[in-house]
Amino acid sequence: MKMAFKSKIKWIALFVLILSMVSLVIHLSITKLSGPYSLQSTLMPAIGFNLTPIFDGDRAVRNKRSWGHVKSLKSLQPYANPRSSYPVPNEKSNGYIYAKIFGGFEKIRSSICDLVTISRLLNATLVIPEIQESLQSKGISYKFKSFSYLYDEEQFIASLKNDVIIVNSLPENLKAGRRRNEIHTYKPKSSASPNFYVKEILPELKKSKVIGLVLHDGGCLQSILPPSMSEFQRLRCRVAFHALKFRPKIQVLGQLMVQRLRASGQPFLAFHPGLVRNTLAYHGCAELYQDVHTELIQYRRAQMIKQGILNDKLSVDSHVRRSNGSCPLMPEEIGLLLKEMGYSTETMIYVAGSETFGGQRILIPLRANFSNTVDRTQVCTKQELSDLVGPETPLPLNPFQPPPTKTEEQLKEEWNRAGPRPRPLLPPPDRPIYQHEKEGWYGWITESDTEPDPSSVDLRNQAHRLIWDALDYIVSVEADAFFPGFHNDGSGWPDFSSLVMGHRLYESASSKTYRPDRRVLAELFNVIHDNLYHHNNRTWKRVVREHLNKSLSEDGLIRQSLLSKPTTFLSHPLPECSCRIPSAEVRKQVKGNDGRFLYGGEDECPRWMQLSQEDTRAESAVVEEEGSDDNSEPEYENVGVEQQESDDSRGRSGLTQIPMDQDDEWDPND
Repeated sequence: MKMAFKSKIKWIALFVLILSMVSLVIHLSITKLSGPYSLQSTLMPAIGFNLTPIFDGDRAVRNKRSWGHVKSLKSLQPYANPRSSYPVPNEKSNGYIYAKIFGGFEKIRSSICDLVTISRLLNATLVIPEIQESLQSKGISYKFKSFSYLYDEEQFIASLKNDVIIVNSLPENLKAGRRRNEIHTYKPKSSASPNFYVKEILPELKKSKVIGLVLHDGGCLQSILPPSMSEFQRLRCRVAFHALKFRPKIQVLGQLMVQRLRASGQPFLAFHPGLVRNTLAYHGCAELYQDVHTELIQYRRAQMIKQGILNDKLSVDSHVRRSNGSCPLMPEEIGLLLKEMGYSTETMIYVAGSETFGGQRILIPLRANFSNTVDRTQVCTKQELSDLVGPETPLPLNPFQPPPTKTEEQLKEEWNRAGPRPRPLLPPPDRPIYQHEKEGWYGWITESDTEPDPSSVDLRNQAHRLIWDALDYIVSVEADAFFPGFHNDGSGWPDFSSLVMGHRLYESASSKTYRPDRRVLAELFNVIHDNLYHHNNRTWKRVVREHLNKSLSEDGLIRQSLLSKPTTFLSHPLPECSCRIPSAEVRKQVKGNDGRFLYGGEDECPRWMQLSQEDTRAESAVVEEEGSDDNSEPEYENVGVEQQESDDSRGRSGLTQIPMDQDDEWDPND
């Protein structure tokens, strides 16, 4: 009897095992046959975010509320061509201009545009500028010169042949004078006026046939020029948006990153935190961090005060600065704002920026809300990133040197030389020093009050950051939506987010580009400070949506023109570099106190452009009709998010007028 019972159990177990195997084979077959968006392992590295489409079908349907274009801005089109008499440059120029550019990616890009404009103004021949961030690096690849480390030299020269004569180097007779320091060198400010160049620089240029410029501030010409110099503003746009192309390998990998981010059929959002040590120190935002990071920010702030860069107190209240909008939005705040705008937790978010002060740890709250938050290291393989920098001179991989261990004889000798007897007990052994405590730019702070000079590894990493920023710039401009963590910072320097926003405004003004007012958002976050993640305040949510929706359209552009354009023209190239296609809507025009157009001063687009847009609209209408089939479903649920219409922003800007104390529902426990 027992033997028969055991035999039955064995047969049952065998049957269950066979059934499991059959089920596994069926599931694997189904998985292999399905998946129209599956990626080949050769095209995509193994990364940690979900690439599975949310629903089956040949085409993923975008939710217009989260990803659609802003209707009121669809009539704006890029148009930076000359519009009046614009002669080609005279071959008999007044002389040569060569320049050294200091600073990171943003300062380099803005400075190059100003240099070309100045060369046109002075009828000078421009020598390809030297990017000091790459020249200072020790042992970068021999394949690249200073400029070509980041940009395509041949494209730059050819694209501007009708604007400025550009050469690769000075003539031999002038090179000798430069080596002997016989050439006059100027250090113009970013606010230098055209009169400064015409009255002071031009006579010296004509006399000596060559001058040098050293640029530290991210530019050498004031941002806003008189209306009579609109052609020079359009020249800036042609340089920034057409001539300054990254070298081919950077361009190809950047476009490949965009394809990978969209491989699942979903749109993606780019986010630039703007958490840079220099910026945080300049604005006094040290208390947003803790421990060693606060000390590092304060040390840099003290350096800025000593160097005359900053005229302010060393210790300031960071929370007051945050309330004034002077500090960046933190990643946890960005996560809450995106959730309130109706973005799904599965939304693909690309984190841009070569430097995020605080590292990956500070991004944890954002990743907790949005699991598909990635950066370039997860979208590209190590080999792809390594190929961009090219072959380099090897540097010591591990500069950390642990303290030498003492022999037993040395310990005995120290004991014998110790103080008077009776001798005290031996002190406890020193805590071992671990490698991670000495790595990176922060390791010095535990042992010294003075930050050491950059090592060869630090200098090389600074050069690499130019390439990483270039990749992130491509992705951010091409993204379906862009959200800045810090822009319009008031420092007078160009910033990454503002340049991206200006480029997106030029190429596709109606794309989703948020332009939040940090002062308003700081006030809103103060209301729910004690209940940040678990509040259910409907009024708070409604006000956040209204503010961010308005920032997408006219109100956001007007505020950008007031705050950002006076610092960096490329952050808001309207109305000079755009035109408007006539539409049934009445054009809204807003002028500032100085008489310049803040919005609506664009010229009418040429006829050929209007015809091209009519054809594009007809094709888009057909696609929308196909996409509105009853069988198609929205990609994301977006309940409660209002679509931004053109009528929402009629009249006065409402970005800073939030009825906080006029609502009975303003209760965190609502």
